[in-house]
Amino acid sequence: MPTPRSLTTAPHQNFELEVVAGTWPADIAGEVYFSSPRNVPELPYAIFGFGAMCRLSLEPGNRGAAPDRFAWQSVTIDTPSRRLFDRHPEAFSLGPTGYSSLFGPPNAANTAPLPWGDRLYATWDVGRPVELDPESLGFVAEVGHIDSWGGDSIPGMGGVLPFLLSSAHPVADPERHCLWTVKLEPAAGPGVGFQPSIVRYDRHDGTQVRYWPLEGIGFPGSVHTVSQTRNWIILCDSGNFRADVGEMMGGERTVTIDTEVPVWLVRKDDLDGLASGTPVTPICFRMSPPNGHYYARWDDTDGISVVWEGMDLMDLGLYMRPDDLDVHGQPIDPAVVGLYNMAMAPETITEVLFDPESQRVIERGSFRQDWAFNLQLSAMDWSTEGMSSPTLHHVTYQGCRPGSISARAARLYADRIDLDQLRTETPGALCSFERGTMALRSRWEYPDLGDHITSPSFAPRQSASERAVRNYAGANPGGHDGYVVQPVCNDDGFRVELFDAARVGDGPLAVLQGTQQQTVPLLLHAAWSPTMGALADAERLRFSDDLSEERMAGLSDELRASVEAVARECDQLV
Repeated sequence: MPTPRSLTTAPHQNFELEVVAGTWPADIAGEVYFSSPRNVPELPYAIFGFGAMCRLSLEPGNRGAAPDRFAWQSVTIDTPSRRLFDRHPEAFSLGPTGYSSLFGPPNAANTAPLPWGDRLYATWDVGRPVELDPESLGFVAEVGHIDSWGGDSIPGMGGVLPFLLSSAHPVADPERHCLWTVKLEPAAGPGVGFQPSIVRYDRHDGTQVRYWPLEGIGFPGSVHTVSQTRNWIILCDSGNFRADVGEMMGGERTVTIDTEVPVWLVRKDDLDGLASGTPVTPICFRMSPPNGHYYARWDDTDGISVVWEGMDLMDLGLYMRPDDLDVHGQPIDPAVVGLYNMAMAPETITEVLFDPESQRVIERGSFRQDWAFNLQLSAMDWSTEGMSSPTLHHVTYQGCRPGSISARAARLYADRIDLDQLRTETPGALCSFERGTMALRSRWEYPDLGDHITSPSFAPRQSASERAVRNYAGANPGGHDGYVVQPVCNDDGFRVELFDAARVGDGPLAVLQGTQQQTVPLLLHAAWSPTMGALADAERLRFSDDLSEERMAGLSDELRASVEAVARECDQLV
C-alpha cells in the first residue's frame, strides 16, 4: 500500500536526525515549522484532531541536538480547548467535522504555522489564530476578543469556546504591520451559504480585531486562503471543501465541489478609517478550477498577478471510511481510514492577472499533464523582496493513489472523472515552475511509490552575517537562490531531503533521517523562519477576557470550576 501506514499510526515525538547521504551545506539556517493533527483513531476525519506544532532545526547542534545532529521537536498545542479536553474528555463528542463539546466548539489549531517577525502562530479554518511561544511551542493566546470579531460565526453555537469560521492562511502585511484574515457568517437568502468578512489584526492591538463584511456576497464554501498585494486583499471560495448537512446527519454524501468559484478583491485603502462592522463592496471575478491555495505577487504595479494552485476534482469534504472500497473494488487499507480522499484527476497550476478595471482574468501561463496528480503544497520565498519579484514556485505532487480513492467517491463523480486515469499508482514529484509563465523549469521524480512527499519550504541561502541580522530575503530573493526542504514520509523511516532551489531536477544535495528510523504522523502545512528567541513583549488577549456569565451558562459546577482553573493557568502565560 503506497500511502504510508505511519501517517495514522506514528506517535508525535522528539528525536534527532543525521545526515545519511550527501553533504549538508553551511549556508542554510533557521527552522521549519510543521502543523499536524494528532492521531485520534475514533475521529471519523483525521484532519480535525487537536493540533501539534513540529519544528526542524536546519543547523546541527541547535535546540538541544548533538553537535552533528538535527533536532525534530513535536509539541501538542495546549490551547484552552485542549486543556479542557484533557480535564473532561467525557464532555467532548466526535463527529465528521471534528469535536463538539459542552464548552463549545474547540479550536484545533492544527493546519498551518504562521511565523510573523519574532512571533509564531498556528491556524485552522474553524478558529482564531493561536499564538505560540517560539521557544517552548506552548500556547500563549488567541487573537482578538470574540466581541471584536462580531461574536460567534453562528449565533448560539459558541460558549466558553467561541465558534469562528475563519481561514487557515492569514497573511502578514509588511507595510501595515497587521494580519489579514476572514470570518464567515450565515448569508441571507435561500439555501446554505456564508457571507465573508475581512478581518484585520494589528500587532500593536493585541486584544482586538476589526472586520468588514463583503456586501451582497453569499457562497456555500470556505475561504481557506487569504492573499494580498501591496494595495489589494484577495479572497476566494476555496471550492474544494463543501459541508454536506445530510452527511452530517448520517446520510450519504450528495454534495460535490463546484467547477468554478468566485474571487473577491478589496482595495486596502478602502478600509482605512472605516468603522469595524461596516460593509464593503468587493470587485468580483470567477475562476476555474477550484483551489486550496493561491499566492499573489506583492508588487501590483503591472497588475494583480496570482499563482492559482488548482485542485481539479480534489474533494476535501470526502474522507475514507472503514467500509470503503477503493476504485479497484478492493477493501481499503485500515491505515488510510480517516484520511482525505485523494485527487480524481490531474491538477492544473496557472498564473493569472486580475484586472480590477475591466474585471477580466488574463491567463499568463498554465501547466497540466497526466502525471500531475495530487498537487498538495508549495514553497516560495515569502520575504517582501521575494514576493515582489518572484522567480520560482516549487510544488509537491503526490502522484495518483487509487488505493486512497473510494469507489463511493467515484460513483459520486461518475460523470466528471476518467476511471482509466485512476487505475495505476504513479510516483510523486517535486517541481519548480517559472513565475509569469508557469513553465516547468525542473522536476525530481520519487521512484519509491511508498514515499509520501508533503509540505516543502524554501530556505534562503544565507551567510553568517545575514543570519545575525535575521535577513529573510537572503542574498538574491525570488525563490531560486537557496534550498527547498522536502519532508518525505515513509514506513521505513521519515526523511528530510534538501534540494538546490535552482536545480531541483538534479536531486537532493543531502538527506536527513532519524537516528532510529523514526516515522512521523500526517504533516500538513510548513513554513520556514529564522531561528526565533524568547516570547516577544506584546499586549495579548487572556482566556479569561472572553469569559462571561452568558458564555458560562448551562455548565455544571464541576465544569465551571474547570473553566476557571484553565483560565488561571492560561492567564499566567500572557
